[in-house]
Formats: sequence, C-alpha cells, structure tokens
Amino acid sequence: MSASGGTKAIIAALTANIGIAVAKFVAYLLTGSSSMLAESIHSVADSGNQVLLLVGGKRAARKASSVHQFGYGRSRYVYAFIVSIVLFSLGGCFALYEAWHKFAEPHPIDSWQWVPVVVLVLAIVLESRSFMVAIKEANAVRGSHSLMEYVRASRAPEIPVILLEDFGALVGLVFGLFGVGMTLATHDGRWDAVGSAAIGILLVVIAIFLAREMASMLLGESALPAHHDAIEKALRGEGVDEVIHMRTLHLGPDDVLVAAKVAVSANDSAEQIARAIDAAEVRVRAAVPLHLQIYIEPDLLRADGAPRARTDSATH
Repeated sequence: MSASGGTKAIIAALTANIGIAVAKFVAYLLTGSSSMLAESIHSVADSGNQVLLLVGGKRAARKASSVHQFGYGRSRYVYAFIVSIVLFSLGGCFALYEAWHKFAEPHPIDSWQWVPVVVLVLAIVLESRSFMVAIKEANAVRGSHSLMEYVRASRAPEIPVILLEDFGALVGLVFGLFGVGMTLATHDGRWDAVGSAAIGILLVVIAIFLAREMASMLLGESALPAHHDAIEKALRGEGVDEVIHMRTLHLGPDDVLVAAKVAVSANDSAEQIARAIDAAEVRVRAAVPLHLQIYIEPDLLRADGAPRARTDSATH
C-alpha cells in the first residue's frame, strides 16, 4: 500500500470547502439558521485542516539534520493530529454549543426560506465531487483492502483524513438539510437545533477516531505486515542463514527503520560477513518500495543450530 501524500485530494477538498463555507455563512446571515452556522464553522474548520495537511507535507520534506537525524517524516502525523483537534473543538464542540443555544431559544426561519435548502443541496453536490476524488486517490493505493481497512491500516495520513472529513461533511449536510427542512415544515426552531446537534455528535465521533489513529502513528507503528514479511524474506540469502529477530518502525509514511539480528556462519571471515550484510541490504531495498534505514547485526547460531536467545520478548 503506497504512502501517497494525496495532494490532489487535499486540493480538491480545500477548493470545495472554501466556496461552501462562504455560501453557508451567507445563508446563515440571511436566515439565522443554527444548522447553517454549524455547517459554516464545519466548512471553515475543514478548510483550515486541508491547509494544515499541506503544511505538514511541506515540513516533512525537509532534509535530516544533526538534531533530527532520521528526518522530519512524522511531521505529517503531527499535523494530522492537529487536524483531529481542530475538527473536535472548532467543528464538533461549536456545533453542539450552537445546538444547545438554539434549543434554549428556538427561532423559526422566517425570511429567505429557500436559501439554506439551495445552499445545502449545492454543498452536497460539491462535497460529493470532492469525496469521489478522495475515493479515486484511495483506490489507487489501497490494493485489496476495503476503504475502512485502508483508513485504519494506511501509514500515510492525508487521504484517510480527507476521506473521513468528506464523509463527515456529506452526512453532516444531510443532517443540516433535515434540520432546516423540518424547521421550515413545522415552524419549530428546535428542529434546527436537532440538526446542529447531530452534526456536532458526528464530528466529535470522527475527530476522536482520527485522533486515536494519529496518536498511534506518532507513538510509532511497524511496517505493514506485507512489507514486514517481504523484508524478512529478503534478508535471508547467501551468507545469512537465519533472521534471529527483526523490528520495523515507520519514521514517516514513506520512511521505515529496519533493525535486524541475523545468523551468520562461524566459519565466515569478517570480509565475507560484511559482503553478506551488504547483499542483504540490496535485496531488502529491492523488495520494498519505501525509503529504508537498515541496521543489521550479525550473530551466531548455537551449536545445535538453534538461534541464540533473544535479548527481548517482543514478537512479530
């Protein structure tokens, strides 16, 4: 599964959200609809989130320094985690506050009644186009995984974040349309508050899910099982009798640290061992399409041919 940055999906989502945010805010000013205000803030938050993802990708491209010797790849995870916080606070919590405020003081939509309906329908069309771009980008890299499996397993945050945002935006628009429609039909402003509350709950749930996924990335996740197995298989070859143990760690979506202890023959010279390790590195780089930092430690098998005892209890 490629660690694509998904720039095309980010740009498509940003373009759609800026236009939608302006239209929703104008509709709110004309009607005073709570659902429209919640949706306006939601679109503003989403626009800011897309900018954050672009900034994270830019900062991750910086070259390694003496302080950050493995590079800045995790910047993409940091900014994606900030996105989850923005979505939770500015999007979800504000919508819930607005729902509480509007439920306490409900007001029907008395003027420009057609405006919020037209804006919401137009927003659904634009968000659907953005969502389709994100799905197309995901389809290009997800392989046999379902979209949900891809979102959970991907080591690149951008496309999963856009998928979740666009999905949340579409469902939120339906909630907003329901709240506005019921308010117009019944002249009861509390339905508008219900729509705003549904939007808020939806955004909070998505934000919590996204925060958990990005926190796991920041803590450090191993290579995908397919990549892990390919690396372990490639390590074995001439001069390398066995892989005693191996650890992998994503330093960023495209960068993986590989640390392995391999068994070599006791009869090999230092020069032969060095050549065997160099050859193993070449095989590993050819087996996995990622940027790899590889550290291999040679060791000996026991007299009975079994691997020597491991220095830790972790297993793959």
